[in-house]
Amino acid sequence: MKLPFQIDLTGKVVVVTGAGGVICSVLAEAMAMTGAKVALLDLNEEAAKKHADDITAKGYIAKGYKCNVLEKASVQEARDQIAADFGTCDILINGAGGNNPKATTDNEYFVPEDLGQMKTFFDLDADGVSFVFSLNFMGTLIPTQVFALDMVNKKGASIINISSMNAYTPLTKIPAYSGAKAAISNFTEWLAVHFSKVGIRCNAIAPGFFSTQQNAKLLFNEDGTPTARTGKILNNTPMDRFGEVEELIGSVLFLACEEASGFVNGACIPIDGAFAAYSGV
Repeated sequence: MKLPFQIDLTGKVVVVTGAGGVICSVLAEAMAMTGAKVALLDLNEEAAKKHADDITAKGYIAKGYKCNVLEKASVQEARDQIAADFGTCDILINGAGGNNPKATTDNEYFVPEDLGQMKTFFDLDADGVSFVFSLNFMGTLIPTQVFALDMVNKKGASIINISSMNAYTPLTKIPAYSGAKAAISNFTEWLAVHFSKVGIRCNAIAPGFFSTQQNAKLLFNEDGTPTARTGKILNNTPMDRFGEVEELIGSVLFLACEEASGFVNGACIPIDGAFAAYSGV
């Protein structure tokens, strides 16, 4: 992997939650390539440590930690371990999040004939919806509470949240995820104002459609052919393709670097191939 441009974060401590996943493990490696010391946090400790080992094998500084972003005590334990290993946090990337089938409808549009035949809006599981909101919103709020205390009045302190274009244009079938990401965008703006007097910038990126393991079943059939939903997505994406995970790196590096984005605060950068800009007419 090559960085799109040179950023020097030597000596900075970067904490990445959700780093056992595809997107955040790539972002973690990019941060390490700038000279930062990177802590990869994930509930799946094995995945976090594997990605960290892959990074250190390339000559960079990284370590994996087990962390449940929904339990403050777990995040505090990880924070203490990171402080002992690397020092206190300078840059926090809140990448933990996701959806759940229990919070997803089977139909795009409700018709009465679907009742009792499939999972409609009226059949959404309350616990599933609550889990999605908690994982995305509380899974961002709690790590911020824990790590931002160490970032107060620290030069170059930066928080980067992961929103989604679903926050602006909610997709059919996934109301809980879309609503939760809208909360992340709003929370990012709130944090930017709240921390503005103590030197902590808070911004976000809003990815559009990226093909990952998380959404593979939604986008492709078991035989590898694209689903009807994939056709709709690409028809409404002017660049006519899915994004590549590496195409998130440049925006994240920009937001992480005070020299590059020191007056950028409360922003949410769309990375969507012009999906949101396309009117369809």
